[in-house]
Amino acid sequence: MTDQQPGRPTANAMRRALRRARDGVALDTTEAAVLLQARGEDLRDLCASAARVRDAGLEAAGRPGVITYSKKVFIPLTRLCRDTCHYCTFVTVPGKLRREGHGMFMSPDEVLDVARQGAALGCKEALFTLGDKPEDRWPEAREWLDAHGYDDTLAYVRAMAIRVLEETGLLPHLNPGVMSWSDLQRLKPVAPSLGMMLETTATRLWSEKGGPHHGSPDKEPAVRLRVLEDAGRSNVPFTTGVLIGIGENYEERADALFELRRVQRSHHGIQEVIVQNFRAKPDTAMRAMPDAELEELAACVAVARHILGPGARIQAPPNLVDAEYALIVGAGIDDWGGVSPLTPDHVNPERPWPHIEELAARTAESGYTLRERLTIYPEFLRRGEPWLDPRLLPHVRALADPETGLAREDAIPAGLPWQEPDEGFTASGRTDLHATIDTEGRTGDRREDFDAVYGDWEALREQAAPGMIAQRIDTDVRQALAVAADDPTKLTDDEALALLHADGPALDAVCRVADDIRRSVAGEDVTYIVTRNINFTNVCYTGCRFCAFAQRRTDADAYTLSLDQVADRAQQAWEVGAVEVCMQGGIHPDLPGTAYFDIARAVKERVPGMHVHAFSPMEVVNGAARTGLSIREWLTAAKEAGLDTIPGTAAEILDDEVRWVLTKGKLPAADWIEVVKTAHSLGIRSSSTMMYGHVDQPRHWLGHLRTLAAIQQETGGFTEFVTLPFIHTNAPVYLAGIARPGPTDRDNRAVTAMARILLHPHIPNIQTSWVKLGTEGAAEMLRSGANDLGGTLMEETISRMAGSSYGSYRSVKDLVAIAEAAGRPAKPRTTLYGEVPAERVTTAAHSDGHLPELLPVLD
Repeated sequence: MTDQQPGRPTANAMRRALRRARDGVALDTTEAAVLLQARGEDLRDLCASAARVRDAGLEAAGRPGVITYSKKVFIPLTRLCRDTCHYCTFVTVPGKLRREGHGMFMSPDEVLDVARQGAALGCKEALFTLGDKPEDRWPEAREWLDAHGYDDTLAYVRAMAIRVLEETGLLPHLNPGVMSWSDLQRLKPVAPSLGMMLETTATRLWSEKGGPHHGSPDKEPAVRLRVLEDAGRSNVPFTTGVLIGIGENYEERADALFELRRVQRSHHGIQEVIVQNFRAKPDTAMRAMPDAELEELAACVAVARHILGPGARIQAPPNLVDAEYALIVGAGIDDWGGVSPLTPDHVNPERPWPHIEELAARTAESGYTLRERLTIYPEFLRRGEPWLDPRLLPHVRALADPETGLAREDAIPAGLPWQEPDEGFTASGRTDLHATIDTEGRTGDRREDFDAVYGDWEALREQAAPGMIAQRIDTDVRQALAVAADDPTKLTDDEALALLHADGPALDAVCRVADDIRRSVAGEDVTYIVTRNINFTNVCYTGCRFCAFAQRRTDADAYTLSLDQVADRAQQAWEVGAVEVCMQGGIHPDLPGTAYFDIARAVKERVPGMHVHAFSPMEVVNGAARTGLSIREWLTAAKEAGLDTIPGTAAEILDDEVRWVLTKGKLPAADWIEVVKTAHSLGIRSSSTMMYGHVDQPRHWLGHLRTLAAIQQETGGFTEFVTLPFIHTNAPVYLAGIARPGPTDRDNRAVTAMARILLHPHIPNIQTSWVKLGTEGAAEMLRSGANDLGGTLMEETISRMAGSSYGSYRSVKDLVAIAEAAGRPAKPRTTLYGEVPAERVTTAAHSDGHLPELLPVLD
């Protein structure tokens, strides 16, 4: 039973809750807590309605009357853990492992021996289970990893998953505990599915002394919910679930189920929910705790079915149900989970797996057919990209029934290479988009998968609402202005917010202060750079909700350039005076892990003198994940390949409250900061940016600018700050009615001026965007604190796909004219704001810094 339980619900409350469940009415937490206590006839009533929901879901999924299982081997990679859960018998200590003749980790030979035996028996899943980050607690674990050449436990997990794929053909399902967003990027390419039990949302069971999770940093509910969110954002098919009977009360148990529903509604990434009953084990702190009763388990399964709905896949472990199969099937499960003909359940070793033949017979007694599935569920296999990495597709297809997506039961796994897709850099699609975006435009205003790819729009609307509430400002603007004019570094947050909210004459005064600072640190020259943008692909499955550039590979506007085409464009830019190419692209699942190195190298080989300004922090993280390198190792290799600096894009707003509304799968703010700091430490400088005017407020701008200033004080690596007004026209988050239609003129002036003030004296260059603001808007920003106009660009597809109406290039004369409109002289610069060689200046002047109108479109 559970602790801190209130009295049993009244008969009237139970009748009302049962009626609502029968009628298919959405339950609330109170009603769910009542139903979790259903027993006897009430439980039969609850299970009957839950079973109807389950059956409707199976019918909709195309497999009526089918209950699934996965034939697996259990690979306990390490039984060391930094946590101390009071009910766990899986975890042990180094001394005991040594006494039993075991290493701190299973060796590669031991892993492959188990996997090969499983493959010979027709198993198709290799379930990797292990403790959380044992190297953080146990020196012996750290020593083992160091001795074997692994940076951390997850690096070893990744390596063993690849070997299992290549040498046995089993499909890894990884349960390594709590993972960060970047950890998920590392592991997604090597496993069709990952998992981690939520267990409970009862924080007191973690925070209070004596609780089952006390002293276990990875069992804090907020941390585990963050993993589920990050997995959904990363398009990882994810297994999770609840553990009942460890001390939670019924309201807390219901809350855990509703949290799972919330995450699933937002991201659609939970492929199955396990409802597991606590079983007390000897030699644990909770050995005297009574087991969760089977009727309690059945009630929780049934309530989970009602809360999570017909589309959820709900599982109960068959070795924990004491042969009460009919009770659990009747409660609404549609999956028995993994069953092994070879290895024991190392988490519940006292509970042997049922024989598969017996499980099939007992399932049939309830009127259902048992069918084998893979570790990735059919629904996710049918979704395809981005849910399954292309490198895993051959392994999964070798074992999957092409019609149902379930397992081919007669298939015997065999090792296959884990490698990049063969296509590599093959030119495809609308490669002339850089030219025709200005003449023909885009094919449509949105992708065909608009309603599915970005998550649940209604849930997102609810999530965005709190962050868009305007803040009341009571600070004296005049006093704030005086401080800004005297010493901007002494502005308090309240004073800075008052200035960010300024309008009318007050805003005019803020802009004058900013312009005075600009004059003192950057002089009168308006700088610009002769550069070419090269967006080498727009195929991307990250799911940024502000981005109208990203396309699926099958969309009419999708394209990918070959390496020769990238190099050709760089050479063309050099011939008209460019000193830089700025190269960014979508996160294309088929581009090899070395793609970014190849791009930089191709440009440097063709045009050795060209400065390569390329690859946003998101691309850096993608490259590192795909190659298995650390961020530092990847950046070092990129620098050796020819990378000079990186753009500080993908920042949007460095506040995850806003970030997770704007983007689905892009890197968190902390990871952006890590990439930029690491680049700076390697001598790779970067720009910095902020995109504003969507679902943000001035308080978010302030936090972003403070963060950039702090990074610059630490590293000194930012070359400039670039203001990026949100282009709303074709942005999905605007088309869905969530974002506002870009920033106002007031917003643009306030952001530019306050960037100058708040980043002083750390970042001396403030750039405005003619692409997004046009000639008059850019000139106004030059009067509000900006000193740089950016580049000629020559081609620009990202803002144009979003709906910007200001074209794709500006000539040198155009940029000079913008500066003159602001009453200032113009001056060319390099990426690092140095003097441009005379030969480059002369060449750019001859061509006016843009490509000839009759330049042939690249095939």
